[in-house]
Amino acid sequence: MKTPIIGISLDIETNPTYSRYPWYALRENYTTSFITAGGTTVALPHDIAAVPHYLDILSGIVVTGGAFDVNPELYGEPLTPAIQARLKPLRTNFEMALLEGALKRDMPILGICGGEQILNVVLGGSLIQHIPDQVPDALEHLQNYDAAHTAHKIHIAPNTLLHRLVGQTTIDVNTSHHQAVKGVSNHTIISARAPDGIIEAIEYPSHPFCLGVQWHPEFHATPYDKHIIAGFVAATRVYAGNQ
Repeated sequence: MKTPIIGISLDIETNPTYSRYPWYALRENYTTSFITAGGTTVALPHDIAAVPHYLDILSGIVVTGGAFDVNPELYGEPLTPAIQARLKPLRTNFEMALLEGALKRDMPILGICGGEQILNVVLGGSLIQHIPDQVPDALEHLQNYDAAHTAHKIHIAPNTLLHRLVGQTTIDVNTSHHQAVKGVSNHTIISARAPDGIIEAIEYPSHPFCLGVQWHPEFHATPYDKHIIAGFVAATRVYAGNQ
């Protein structure tokens, strides 16, 4: 069977730490977690013109998290000072084009943390710009800790893709985010929430595999994270077989 090629989006940094010049960033476990599950991974530079060519050779895409926020003007809200310094328009525009193209091709999609957020915007939804400002009684979702450990529980809706993947209605997850999904479109469903009501997973059920999760399954903090990644890779294998 054809080995699926999975495209993984990159973060971009301008801080002169690794280099004096702008540099791409991707944690190693983003690649190894999908390789271990049977995929071949490639990193995707932010070349919007190349998106159709990327999609021609890929069998699935993973949109990653990172040190960035989505511009609220993309979902019809004013930009606030809390996120203005964290915008990365080239990354956001590239990932939007990538997601829009993958949706049209019914290509498997997995959005992780910030990747879930931009997926929701592409699907017609909106975001909480800064959880502490908009949800006063929320848990501390932006935690400075080892993400290989869990931080809180989530409750999973039955009869959803996420429920089929993990086989549970409650699991523990890690957490590292200050934004979250707020509203979803009519064709998007909410498949998990934290105990404080924050949305933790969304799905596009008319698509073969389109899942966004607010936590980081690439850390394998629980065995259920491996089930999510394995399920995604299985979907990319089916897509590759039909290419």
